[in-house]
Amino acid sequence: MSDLSQSEKKKEIVMMQSPQTIRTRCRALLELGYQDKLPHFRVRRGQIAEVAKFVAQVTKENYPDGKIPYHSRWGHFGVGGVDRVKWLATRKTQTGKIDILENARVFYDLVVPSILLDAGAGMKWQYLDRQRGLTFNKSEGLAVASFDMFAEGLFSSDPKNPFQSDATGLENLRPDVLQNAFQVTSENPLIGTEGRLLLLRNLGKALRQDEFFGGVAKGRMGALVDYFIEKFGAEEIAAPDILNTVLNALGGIWPGRISLHGVNLGDVWRHSSASFPGETNQLVPFHKLSQWMTYSLLEPLEWCGIKVTKVEELTGLAEYRNGGLFIDMNVIEPIRTDALLQEYAPGDEFIVEWRALTVALLDEVGREVRQLLGQSEAQMPLAKVLQGGTWAAGRKTAARLRKDGGSPVKIKSDATVF
Repeated sequence: MSDLSQSEKKKEIVMMQSPQTIRTRCRALLELGYQDKLPHFRVRRGQIAEVAKFVAQVTKENYPDGKIPYHSRWGHFGVGGVDRVKWLATRKTQTGKIDILENARVFYDLVVPSILLDAGAGMKWQYLDRQRGLTFNKSEGLAVASFDMFAEGLFSSDPKNPFQSDATGLENLRPDVLQNAFQVTSENPLIGTEGRLLLLRNLGKALRQDEFFGGVAKGRMGALVDYFIEKFGAEEIAAPDILNTVLNALGGIWPGRISLHGVNLGDVWRHSSASFPGETNQLVPFHKLSQWMTYSLLEPLEWCGIKVTKVEELTGLAEYRNGGLFIDMNVIEPIRTDALLQEYAPGDEFIVEWRALTVALLDEVGREVRQLLGQSEAQMPLAKVLQGGTWAAGRKTAARLRKDGGSPVKIKSDATVF
C-alpha cells in the first residue's frame, strides 16, 4: 500500500504523462549506453553524425522547398496522387457553405480511428482502392483503408451522417465488418485485427465521457475540438496541453498496461536499469501512439486559424522505423549476436531499451540535422525532423538491407503499440 497523499499520487501520474519525463528517462538510459552499462545494446556515439547527414539529405530530397509538415497521419491520405482530405473538406452543408469548425470535428472523427488502426500491417497485407485500381500496403494502405471505412459510415451510428465517429458506431463495430473492410483473406492476412477492433471499441466507450466529448458534437471524437477551444481559447493552444488531454481522455483505451495508483499509464514499461526514486522506479514512458495522435490533431486546429505553440516540447516516436534506422546505421548494436534472430513482446526489456535509445537519439540527431539545414528548434521541431526525416530514412535503410523492407527487430505485435 502506498503512503502517499492523493495530491502526491496525482503528481506522480501527471509526471509519467509528461513529455519532459519521457525525454529525461530515455536520456538516462542513453547516458548508460554511452558508458557501456546497458544490458542489451552498445551505443556508438561517433555514428550519430553519419545518421544526421543521411537524414538531412533525405529531408532535402523529400522537401526541396523546405516546407516540411508535421509527422502526422494527414500525409498518408494523399497517396496515389489523390487528395482525399480536400475531398472531405469540400463537402457542402445543406446551406451550401463550408462549416470550418464542423470540418475540424470531422477531421478528428477521421484521424483518430485511422491512427488506432495503423499499427504494423505485416509484410503480406495490401489494400486495393477499387475505385481507382490502386494497390497500397503498410501505413499508406492502412490510411486509405481507414479513410474508405470512414467515408462509408462504418464508424457512425447515424445513416444520415456517415462522416463521423461516434460512441455507438464504434462500440458496435463487428469483427467481420472490419476484416471485410481491410480485405483480409488467408492470402491477404493482416496482423493484429483483434487488437485494432479492441482499440476502436474502447475508443467508443471513452467517447461517452461528457467532460471531454459533450457539447455540440456529443459522443463524437470531433467534440474534442470544442473542448480545446472552450478550455484553452480560440487563438493559441500549446501542444503539450493537447497531449495531456489525449492521455487523460483516451488513456483507458489501452489494454493490459501498467497501472499507477489505480490509473492505466498506457505506453509505459519497465527497465531494470531505469533507476528513479519512488513508486515510478524502473518505469519508462513513451506514449508513442498518443504523441502521434497529438501531432495529427495539430493541423485541423491550425486550419481553423488557431496557433499551436510549444510543438518542440513533444518527443520523437519510439517505433520501428526510427529505431530501425539506428540499428541499420550501426549507432546501436545488440550485445548478444543472436538478438535479432529472436521475436519479442512489446514489454520485453530488449524492446524497452531499444525504444528508449531511439527517443533519446532522435533528440541528438534532431540537433545536428537542424544545424545542417540552418533551422531553429521552433522552425523544425522533432515532429518535422521525423517527417523530413528520420522515418523516411529508416524506411530507405530497411528497403536496402532487407528484402521485405521490415524492421530489423522481430516484434510480436498485437497492433496496440507499434
